[in-house]
Amino acid sequence: MIVLDANVLIAYLDDSDALHRQAVDALESVADEEWVAHPVTLAEVLVGPARRTAGHLQQAVDTLSAIGVDEAPWNGSDALTLAQLRAETHLKLPDCCVLLLTEREDSSLLSFDGALCRAAERRGITVVE
Repeated sequence: MIVLDANVLIAYLDDSDALHRQAVDALESVADEEWVAHPVTLAEVLVGPARRTAGHLQQAVDTLSAIGVDEAPWNGSDALTLAQLRAETHLKLPDCCVLLLTEREDSSLLSFDGALCRAAERRGITVVE
């Protein structure tokens, strides 16, 4: 299982994004894996399309579904763990959500965020190159 960060999905959905080709290539390289994203990550991804029109939002939702991105369930005890991760890593809360899910699912991480990748590696998480 691969946990996807928002920056990968945002770049994938926007063909004018500077990282679009990198996102497409990265996702193709792990196409045989199951992909999952934290609910906060998906919300972050969908903000841009939601700002445009309802049609853009629905298209983004449909595309994420079509490529097989699953939404991880929110766990009732996540708040405490997220607070601890935030205090330990100094990452922003959305990045802590990605890290939490990756640890909880004993998964690998796909992200273009250097600070998140370094924090994940320090915690023994495999980062997809």
